[in-house]
Amino acid sequence: MLVAERYQHILRLVNERGSMRVTELSQLCRVTEETIRRDLDRLENEGRLLRSYGGAIRLHPQTTETSYQLRETIHVMEKQRISSEALKYVEPNDRIVMDASSTTWHMAAELPDIPLTVITNSLKVALVLSEKKNVSVISTGGILVPNSLSFVGPLTEHALEEYHVNKAFISCKGVHMERGISESNEMQARVKRIMVGMAEQVFVLADYSKFDMQAFTMISGWNQIHHLITDSQTPIDNIQLLQRKSINVIQLPS
Repeated sequence: MLVAERYQHILRLVNERGSMRVTELSQLCRVTEETIRRDLDRLENEGRLLRSYGGAIRLHPQTTETSYQLRETIHVMEKQRISSEALKYVEPNDRIVMDASSTTWHMAAELPDIPLTVITNSLKVALVLSEKKNVSVISTGGILVPNSLSFVGPLTEHALEEYHVNKAFISCKGVHMERGISESNEMQARVKRIMVGMAEQVFVLADYSKFDMQAFTMISGWNQIHHLITDSQTPIDNIQLLQRKSINVIQLPS
């Protein structure tokens, strides 16, 4: 791959996904991480992207959601393993809230048919759980977002504020070591912020690609997060930083 072709490939990946890590770009472009860092520095100097700690983000922040169809094809193995691990923390008679991420959809699909109450703003999660006779499902309603098949807006937010749950299971677009977790879409971030506040325990489900990234809208700082489940590719430095913040990090083995 010629240098100019590599620049275009990097830009296309960053613009399509919103953010990319140096390690990912190195693998996809088949060059060293040092080469990628130089490429990103040059592209930032040319005003074509923004550097972030450990990677790069698109120049103009994304405020629309990535479609469900696309999200279901990205890091599928990691999401499935993370969702399977999350199920270990669901107990009979729990009251839980689940967001509209593709990771929690995997979790809902695998959820055993045990006595539970599940609140969700995800149409897909509600539908898959409706097939389980022992699971009581509360759908928030609200403004339906076609891209994510989820509900957002004032009605959704008001519905969530009426409840208190044992556990919240949410994903996010960015995991920043200092600032916390964030989302690309402001309306989704508002919903997830309420989910965090209504739960006794908050579980963040995030694969390695979310780390060292900060999306457009903040969801929560680390003071409200209790557990984080991630895959084996997340750097150990990030794991240790979160553990020093008293976050219970569950990292899956390779």
